[in-house]
Amino acid sequence: MRAAIYRGPGEITVEEVPRPELESSTDAVVRVTHTAVCGSDLWFYRGDSDREVGSRVGHEPMGVVEAVGADVRSVAPGDRVFAPFLVSCGACEFCRKGLHTSCVNGDSWGGDNGGGQGEYVRTPHADGTLVRVPDRHADDEDTLRSLLALTDVMGTGHHAAVSAGVEAGSTCVVVGDGAVGLCGVLAARRLGAERIVALGHHEDRLDLAAEFGATETIHAHGEEAIERARETTHGGPNHVLECVGAAASMNAAIDICRDGGTVGYVGVPHGVEDGGLDLFGLFGGNVALRGGVAPVRAYAEELMADVLAGTLDPSPIFTQTVDLDGVPEGYRAMDEREAIKVLVKPHGNE
Repeated sequence: MRAAIYRGPGEITVEEVPRPELESSTDAVVRVTHTAVCGSDLWFYRGDSDREVGSRVGHEPMGVVEAVGADVRSVAPGDRVFAPFLVSCGACEFCRKGLHTSCVNGDSWGGDNGGGQGEYVRTPHADGTLVRVPDRHADDEDTLRSLLALTDVMGTGHHAAVSAGVEAGSTCVVVGDGAVGLCGVLAARRLGAERIVALGHHEDRLDLAAEFGATETIHAHGEEAIERARETTHGGPNHVLECVGAAASMNAAIDICRDGGTVGYVGVPHGVEDGGLDLFGLFGGNVALRGGVAPVRAYAEELMADVLAGTLDPSPIFTQTVDLDGVPEGYRAMDEREAIKVLVKPHGNE
């Protein structure tokens, strides 16, 4: 089979690799029909985080089950499924309390199980990881595009809103206009927020934020963005969604938040080491910081129910579609902000 491979900063190739096979009675092999390039992939692509050269990349697979181990009960060959960005067993202490990202049997998609940006993946712990799409929706391309976002960014944006304590009638600020931030706007609207202020650097993305439910948008940088967000919300909101992860965006979220409020953070942290995070701002304002890597498997069924009911549609975040050969171009387009999020069809349009 073919899969996308990391060959160093700025270099993604598509190469022949061994096709994954069942190795355990709890495994499933999935033919990947839809996957995506993630904003977090750009960290290693830019050389801002370490990754082993030669490793397979991608972590947002959706596809059709090809084979299952003898002990798999929740899916069968022919089922349409999607999977969160981390493997989880569904049975350990942490999975049982909805913290699947701390699963004691957890795994990633970057090893010999196939990598998410390839033609096939082997799913360890299939019963705990895979989410089955009901048959009546299994071949509806519009629905599948929406469900693909549940493998990562929609669940992550939802985790930001939940962690920030957003509820009916809330006023909140969303820091970041990438795919996660835009999904954070959708999540805040879904939870009933009355005012949603989206803060970002790109007019076209803020226009999409408005379509997603943002009541106000702020196109500004640095101190100007912070001041305008606080002014717009009359001294700062009680709920801030931090959806970038850089030190500047984390500190902006803390500065924007009203004393006694909560910052829900889901951006992969970068540049916050060695005093980069404003802990005194948290301390002085009694601002709570909640969040972390999003347990999207815990949210999958409830978000899928809304997608299937037609009340939630994150698919507009996918602004470019490529086949497997186009994955290197997809990385370039996202790196240069020409695309919000790139959808990949490893087998073309079959």
